[in-house]
Amino acid sequence: QVQLVESGGGLVQAGGSLRLSCVASVRNFSMTTVGWFRQAPGKEREFVAAAGWHNNLVVYSDSVKGRFTISRDDAKNTVFLQMNNMKPEDTAVYYCGARSGTRPHNDHHEYPFWGQGTQVTVSS
Repeated sequence: QVQLVESGGGLVQAGGSLRLSCVASVRNFSMTTVGWFRQAPGKEREFVAAAGWHNNLVVYSDSVKGRFTISRDDAKNTVFLQMNNMKPEDTAVYYCGARSGTRPHNDHHEYPFWGQGTQVTVSS
């Protein structure tokens, strides 16, 4: 069983930055893809970014490209999401999901394991 724990959420002003962390308890983390998704009230879960094999396979949604950076530290079983130049529309609960394999996916149905989520609020 894979367990994921997110941290780093909080309240930030527009234009500010936050860094989220997702620690995974999994045996072969280097062969695990981790994705970040977010869900605002009344909306579907939305893809943000995903990192596959080491840091060589990463994908981003168009809404965060150029502002957010996903990275992974395989020695610490951790994936980070650095969020810069944040906007009020980034406000959501952010979840990390994990799936076996090295190819990142932008479909949340491809991720069988999820963390509990961390709230991110961006004030205008």
